Amino acid sequence: MHLSGRPVAAFDPEGLIFAAGVNSESVKLYDLRSFDKGPFTTFKLPQDKECDWFGLKFSPDGKMILISTNGNVIRLIDAFQGTPLQAFMGFTNHKGIPLEASFTPDARYVFSGSTDGKVHCWSTESGVKMAILQSDHPGPIQCIQFNPKYMMMASACQNMAF
Repeated sequence: MHLSGRPVAAFDPEGLIFAAGVNSESVKLYDLRSFDKGPFTTFKLPQDKECDWFGLKFSPDGKMILISTNGNVIRLIDAFQGTPLQAFMGFTNHKGIPLEASFTPDARYVFSGSTDGKVHCWSTESGVKMAILQSDHPGPIQCIQFNPKYMMMASACQNMAF
């Protein structure tokens, strides 16, 4: 299910730079101190034919940007060059719904929910899937958030009848 792409945005950890995702194909970076001059850089990425972007997140160290989608891929790019670092796959999203992904506080791992009620974990460095966690969620896990100071995660779902 391919939509027209919705705008997404995120601030870096310092709150000075923000990223804006446009048409599920480019990321524009703005500096708040010179916002009136427009983006200071734009990263054009290959467009995913089967999905659209639904979220951007900077890593806690500000070095990477995570792109969540409504498909079967989560992208990780370098926040300075825009180069693709990883494509996280192997989770279930057969319903085409937005699934949020999140960094651990040390930025070493990315966690994402799936429509089968499982939580998936990948290494940001290698891209290798590290774990699949079972949950008691009755529906698709659409939200994963990490506590910024402790290795503690919260997940949430919406019980959806499809």
